[in-house]
Amino acid sequence: MAAPLFLLAPPRSYTSLVNAMLGQHPQAFGLPELCLFNVERLVDLWVGVEGENAERGAMARHGLLRAVSEIYCGEQSSATVNMARAWASVRETWETGQVFQELVAKIDPLVAVEKSPSYAIALPRMRGLLRAFPDARFLHLVRHPVAQCKSVMAINDGAFTMKVNAFEINQDYAMLEPQIAWHDVNLNILEFLEEVPAERQLRMRGEDIMADPERHLAEIARWAGLRDDAGAVEEMMHPERSPFACFGPISALFGNDPNFLSGPTFRPHKPKIPRMDSPVPWRKDGKGLYPEVISLAREFGYA
Repeated sequence: MAAPLFLLAPPRSYTSLVNAMLGQHPQAFGLPELCLFNVERLVDLWVGVEGENAERGAMARHGLLRAVSEIYCGEQSSATVNMARAWASVRETWETGQVFQELVAKIDPLVAVEKSPSYAIALPRMRGLLRAFPDARFLHLVRHPVAQCKSVMAINDGAFTMKVNAFEINQDYAMLEPQIAWHDVNLNILEFLEEVPAERQLRMRGEDIMADPERHLAEIARWAGLRDDAGAVEEMMHPERSPFACFGPISALFGNDPNFLSGPTFRPHKPKIPRMDSPVPWRKDGKGLYPEVISLAREFGYA
């Protein structure tokens, strides 16, 4: 059974696009966000636990329902989503790693490619990936902290920042500070990757993929043991061809970033790399990046 490839990154780090691009490789299968390793047993995706309702709500199930529909029925419709619910009901007591293993076996020999940004929030979730798939590969996707934080704050008033308790607290104020989340989530990933053999992990800047996709997609393919010929790279240049690069049926609309679902076509471009010594746009007090954020960003290759 082909070992899967997992993308690890904070949200708004080009994960939706890169996952769909890699998933279009002729030897791969790009999955939507399954969120399986956020919980221990499949039933927990349906049964909320206090303090985790947001992650275990209906939207967290959409990716799984769409994936099961596509893999087992070859389409996504209201009828196949109902079938997927029945499929999940039969397996409700299973550990989620076992559920994921069945999906991977079903699409074998294609390599499963998945990204659920919520995995990187907690080390036990990422360790669950490795426990279920000891030979899995992990792509650590990074984005400049200013650009990533600005994007996070533009989505649902920075809801992700609130979810991970990224607050700057002083004597007379408390405010959402997304750079805390950028820093801490990336540190989680680095700590987890210390447990993964060097040959099965790769770090890449999302901006580099956007600017020179053919080169960097071929590099990822080679590292993952996949073809890197021109034909394979050309397929990866069309993420919009993924069966999950659109909204699903009304009973399972999402499974991915709505912005990506609204416009999945890739257009090569060179993202602007912001300065790290300037005030950040989400603050009104003129302050900039924390020193520890700048230090980690430089470790990732940002000047």
